[in-house]
Amino acid sequence: MKYRDLFFGHLPHKICTIILLLLVSACAAQPPQEQGDFKKTDLVELIKFVPNVKLDIRYATANNFTHRPVYTEARAFLQRPAAEALVKAAQALKPLGFGLLVFDGYRPWSVTKIFWDITPDSNKRFVANPKTGSRHNRGCAVDLSLYDLKTGKEIQMTGAYDEMTERSYPTYTGGTAQQRKMRDLLRSVMEAQGFKVNEFEWWHFDYKDWPHYAITDVPFGELK
Repeated sequence: MKYRDLFFGHLPHKICTIILLLLVSACAAQPPQEQGDFKKTDLVELIKFVPNVKLDIRYATANNFTHRPVYTEARAFLQRPAAEALVKAAQALKPLGFGLLVFDGYRPWSVTKIFWDITPDSNKRFVANPKTGSRHNRGCAVDLSLYDLKTGKEIQMTGAYDEMTERSYPTYTGGTAQQRKMRDLLRSVMEAQGFKVNEFEWWHFDYKDWPHYAITDVPFGELK
């Protein structure tokens, strides 16, 4: 089986070629050089740290907006203080019958560059500029939703994860009353623990200490 068939499946040859070229470019590029006295990176694995957490790491599959895997492993990490805050959020949700469903945490910088390069200008507000890096690159951003502890099913929100439309805005007034209620519950619980929702994505939360950590570009398999 050819490499492009393994990773890109049914995608047109021209699109596959473009993505492959972007992958090569991202691997060759270097993260921005930052000045500052940053805290030491201490990334912890969420599945081993946060109670009742479930993973749905879409970027390790073709079920994402790139239509191909960009992670080689379905894992999620956060800086330890952010992970400890996530534990408290999970504990607050448990009596309500909900758990946290994590889509993404720490993201290597090279992946952020791929996302930026393949996203059209009209949707650039949904992706981070690699020139300044993402808070995901610092291990202080998490993409997540809720799931029902009894059934294990994902809770419906006003829009789907990684949907690049106004339905993703945390202030979107459409959808059903129940969807908005669940979206707002997630936001209130997360923000009570020092996270802040992204203005364009109801699922994206930045931890308050993100400026104190440097941009990182280490693959999951190399994390200690």
